Amino acid sequence: MEALHAENIIYRDLKPDNVLMDREGHVLLTDFGLSRENVKRGENGAKSFCGSYAYLAPEMVKKKGHGKTVDWYLLGVIFYEMLTGLPPYYSNSKDQLFQNILQKEFFIDKRKFSISE
Repeated sequence: MEALHAENIIYRDLKPDNVLMDREGHVLLTDFGLSRENVKRGENGAKSFCGSYAYLAPEMVKKKGHGKTVDWYLLGVIFYEMLTGLPPYYSNSKDQLFQNILQKEFFIDKRKFSISE
């Protein structure tokens, strides 16, 4: 991700289906079809609405300009899914999912994990 961002490229489609691991344990990204070049700042960056619904950052749902922070948000979504089995804010309803992404408070039930305070 850092290598892409150093070249002012945002990936925008980070989800488990696009992350592979080779035999040596190196992580590889696939499917660069939604990537965007020459994005330096979020508010002046990409404005297109693209990606899988459960893996959209709030600024993408709002159709505001977005930049590199979208990729870091989506990395967090993947980590959350690795811990819980579902992306945060998940719903079977697209409209509810978007409302959750935009308005619902982030929550992890610590009782389900061995997370120390």
